[in-house]
Amino acid sequence: MACLHDHSCEEHDCSSTWSLYQHIDISKVFALNEATPGSVKSVFKAWEDRLNTSGEHLESNEGDPELLVFIPFTSDVKIKSISIVGGASGTSPSKMRVFVNREGIDFSDAQSMQAVQEWDLVENMQGVLEYQTRYSKFQSVANITLHFPESFGGDKTEIHYIGFKGEATQLKRDAVVNIVYELLPNPSDHKTRAESGGGLSHIE
Repeated sequence: MACLHDHSCEEHDCSSTWSLYQHIDISKVFALNEATPGSVKSVFKAWEDRLNTSGEHLESNEGDPELLVFIPFTSDVKIKSISIVGGASGTSPSKMRVFVNREGIDFSDAQSMQAVQEWDLVENMQGVLEYQTRYSKFQSVANITLHFPESFGGDKTEIHYIGFKGEATQLKRDAVVNIVYELLPNPSDHKTRAESGGGLSHIE
């Protein structure tokens, strides 16, 4: 299922608030069959910049449109939807297959393994489509692998943007330590609780 943005995005959680961009460990992202090594990192950007195609993009080798993209996250996430902005002239990917928490997948594995979910894609140069996940299958995602087996008839596949919407499920370690500390009773606090106001600190 895809979400067409023919509504007020502010009222339907379509803004960058739900973007998982900041939780992607971009330094460890890689792709198989990319024409320019390392170019896959350029397709992960802020939601507001998804239509900016002036820079580098991910492109498969000429004559072989298949791509495999591995994306690890800095903390476990829940993924609600995936957005893909592909190239023009038949070079957008036409199908996407997804594997969750499976490292080291190559093309042979991807072709023989059962995907967690797969979609028939639509050419989405305007970035108005998001593909909804089977949400229960996308909980506690540490890494995700996207398999694009073919394009819309082009000799190669081009991708300008890959985005995820959802939420992070783990706080940073220092934040967790602070919360535990605040929850532990301290006898000396009871004498001054009324004076100090008490309560837990709000952690941004």
